[in-house]
Amino acid sequence: MADEDPIISGIPASARTVDRSGTHQVRTGADQPWDPEDLAVAEGHDPTPKYVERSRRKLEELGPAAIEKTVP
Repeated sequence: MADEDPIISGIPASARTVDRSGTHQVRTGADQPWDPEDLAVAEGHDPTPKYVERSRRKLEELGPAAIEKTVP
């Protein structure tokens, strides 16, 4: 069965959901709220004031794209 396959069309099973119609919906890292501290850590930085402020600006300017560029 396709739902048991770890990857379908390059999309890992953990990133897929199925709606009531049975179609697959892709979930991304930007589907959930992110704090600047989370983005700083995801980029490999300690959440120091410098990196938290930088991440805050990125989130403000780019919105979900800031997450997608870091955590696709």
